[in-house]
Amino acid sequence: MKNWLKKTWNWLLGKTTIDEKVVEVVEEAKERLAEVKEEFAEAKEAVKEVVKQSKDVVDAAKGKSTPKRKPRRKPAAKKPAATNAGDTKPVAKKPTNRKPRRKPAAKK
Repeated sequence: MKNWLKKTWNWLLGKTTIDEKVVEVVEEAKERLAEVKEEFAEAKEAVKEVVKQSKDVVDAAKGKSTPKRKPRRKPAAKKPAATNAGDTKPVAKKPTNRKPRRKPAAKK
């Protein structure tokens, strides 16, 4: 009787697709879980970026300036205006090859 019951149970279990359905559901759940993990990682990065930007907004509201880049080189030092030795008059400007500007014609 025990053998007959086992054979019948195995035959009945072989006819049903419950095992196959359970396996399919488990595989689908694993796939969805992997998708959710990826989306969670993306959301985590987005939240980090928002936190960084919110700190900038808070600093701006306080009146702090944003960090500026350093200049590539030092600006040239200003040279003092050259004068003739002993004279108080400034040195004449060098002539240029440019034409002088015309004054606009008077409107009638």
